[in-house]
Amino acid sequence: MQQLLTTIIEQIRLTSLIDVGITALLIYWLFILIRGTRAVSLVIGVTVLFAVYAAARFFGLQLLTQILQTGAVVGLFALVVVFQPELRRALERIGRVGSFNWLFSPAEQRAVHHVADEVARASSLLSADGHGALIVLERGTGLEEVAETGVMLHADVSSDLLRTIFAPRTPLHDGAVIIREEMILAAGSLLPLAEMTVHTERFGTRHRAALGITEQTDAVVIVVSEENGQVSLVERARIVRNLNEAQLARAIRSLLAPTDGRGPFGRRPPGVGGRAPRLAELSRRVSRSRPHRRTKPEDDAAAAAVRGPS
Repeated sequence: MQQLLTTIIEQIRLTSLIDVGITALLIYWLFILIRGTRAVSLVIGVTVLFAVYAAARFFGLQLLTQILQTGAVVGLFALVVVFQPELRRALERIGRVGSFNWLFSPAEQRAVHHVADEVARASSLLSADGHGALIVLERGTGLEEVAETGVMLHADVSSDLLRTIFAPRTPLHDGAVIIREEMILAAGSLLPLAEMTVHTERFGTRHRAALGITEQTDAVVIVVSEENGQVSLVERARIVRNLNEAQLARAIRSLLAPTDGRGPFGRRPPGVGGRAPRLAELSRRVSRSRPHRRTKPEDDAAAAAVRGPS
């Protein structure tokens, strides 16, 4: 046994360790890339077919083996077509130095500040105009499937474009806008409604949709109420309401670029610990920055229901 271990250790080379490490990083990066998209189901399907092929070879099923081998040739081209969005996204990331963008913090911090300022300004102006809005900021969990329910835009984030999208009587104003990094990915998208009954009884469709998507993902959602013009921030099914432009921009920057070792837009670099700031912490900061005013008992009861259990 000792001789076997010695032989194995002698065969290990530095290049072999580097080879295994790079391969593991590529596989990890692939899973990060397709996480939260429909590609996950497709990868599972391909894995099942490969398992069937291996079983057919093992049991000597010649006909089934030949059929699968012939289908694999066509399947390679089919995979390129099916995975076209994911392949394009992967090539774009490679062109931006892949997942090492977090090392170039000044540029990424400027990107986060730009998105926060534009979204906050658009929300403030929409609130002043009495127009409703629903803006979803993607973080670690991919929202490709949600974006595909709307109209794909791939446009730069700007307050003017957001105000145009949510203008009344326009085709896309009723849905949600999905923002990925510095790009408006889609508009008019449909979000899942919240499953928590205490929220569904107190809020309208926009707020229920915001709660629903944040129950299932780590996205940050900004809601502008069409009824009272109130601007709310939703994260992890928790709501901070009645934010002004400066407070909203500051909260978005804290959630997209937290100072806990995460990368910009909530993406955690490999090997870095820590956690993103909880929305309760942001709520306390916002509360301290607001002027004190007397509240009605029913307002206090509603606020307690919104905060929910900690």
